Amino acid sequence: MTNRKKYPHADYRGDYLSRRDVIKRMLALGGIGAAGTYLAFAPEDFPGSLRDHSGLRGMPVELPFQLRDFRVAPPNPAVQVGIGRGGDARTMLLKALDAIGGLTYFIQPGDVVLVKPNVAFDRSPNLGATTHPAIIDTLVRLLLVDARAAEVRVTDNPIESPADCFAKSGIGAAAEQAGGRVYLPDPNAFELLYTPGATLIEQWTFLRRPFKNVTKVIGIAPAKDHNLCHASLGIKNWYGLLGGRRNQFHQDIHEIVSDLSIMIRPTLTIVDGTRVLMENGPTGGDPSNVRDGNAILVGIDPVATDAWAFEHLLQRPGRLPDYLYMAEQKGSGKVNYEGRIRVIT
Repeated sequence: MTNRKKYPHADYRGDYLSRRDVIKRMLALGGIGAAGTYLAFAPEDFPGSLRDHSGLRGMPVELPFQLRDFRVAPPNPAVQVGIGRGGDARTMLLKALDAIGGLTYFIQPGDVVLVKPNVAFDRSPNLGATTHPAIIDTLVRLLLVDARAAEVRVTDNPIESPADCFAKSGIGAAAEQAGGRVYLPDPNAFELLYTPGATLIEQWTFLRRPFKNVTKVIGIAPAKDHNLCHASLGIKNWYGLLGGRRNQFHQDIHEIVSDLSIMIRPTLTIVDGTRVLMENGPTGGDPSNVRDGNAILVGIDPVATDAWAFEHLLQRPGRLPDYLYMAEQKGSGKVNYEGRIRVIT
């Protein structure tokens, strides 16, 4: 009766903690306390430290993205560069496109197409420092009407004021009147891009916003002299998509241009040879430095396209710019264009 009064429940069992159990629990509590002390007071750069004097630890980490490959296998692999000569800009562009299989082979109905002209400077079209607006007008209309693209976006990150550059060059008005949409850069339009194999820009800020949901990419650059890398053509044009302090790359200009050749794998590369800035590039400023090149190039191989333009539009025989050989080594194309060109006059 005594036990029943003391322990009302018949199945109750009065277990006790042994000395060993007490020691185990004390050690466990001590370990938890020690871990908490470490996390709270360990230096900020120690693993697991909770200290955050800079306030940066709590900020979200920006993860880099990768661009897709926008290339399309050509209908005739033997023809890598089409060249149109004779007539106005529209006529020469159509000839160059026909030479490689036609625009509608590369652009399908419903595609969202990004067009990247060179709008780097606040210059009028006659100075040859920017892509000619007539070619932008023609290309955008062809994409929307003939190829039935769902949308055409036109963008660049100019060195000078973006709004002024798009206005003075005539490219902004030409793109919009043809039905395209102009994307001007702003600080929130850039994200960190990862380019495997790049030497200088393996991870670098990039004009990402216009590329959202894009399925095809076309670069369209003027043919012009460049005081550092000797030529600004199709590959150099992609420089305008970089953000950050990109002028630091001028000291290694050929490396950065060859990096650009793997940063963007475009659907097509167009070189505008309607006016060629023969010297004082890339900014120009004197109409006497500009000549009529009477050609538009459309290339599937951007390295071969630039090589032909360097020799025939800038009229510079001999060794090609180093960036072309470096781009070839990085797998972006082949310098030797012999037998891979089709010219329609």
